[in-house]
Amino acid sequence: MRAVVQRVVSAAVSIDGEVTGAIDGPGLLVYLGVTHSDTEETVRWLARKVWGVRILREEQSASDVSAPILVVSQFTLYGDAAKGRRPTWAAAAPGAVSEPLYEEFCRELQTLGASVSRGVFGADIRVESVNDGPVTLVLER
Repeated sequence: MRAVVQRVVSAAVSIDGEVTGAIDGPGLLVYLGVTHSDTEETVRWLARKVWGVRILREEQSASDVSAPILVVSQFTLYGDAAKGRRPTWAAAAPGAVSEPLYEEFCRELQTLGASVSRGVFGADIRVESVNDGPVTLVLER
């Protein structure tokens, strides 16, 4: 499981111009990719890592300040363009595997105390965000 985590001032996802998930105020935008070997244990570890990583201002974590989190499913995090010009997505788990783990990741963050907004799994969405400084991490297990 791989997450790209950005520190944001605000972020929103929309489908055909209709906002389906958003956060306002300092928080985290998380792009979540799932691969074939991921399990519920992987989900729990990564959710705790995202909730506790100190990337907000003054070295605080989302858990320290109850910062909101917007989670967007992103199979392309497992794209591989090492050969040729067309990437392969073979390392990304199919929807039947990744969607339940995506939902479990969001639920686990909520169990930890996070206010979680979501993208719509598998939808063609538009993501808009205002970054809070150039802070982006890749977290992986």
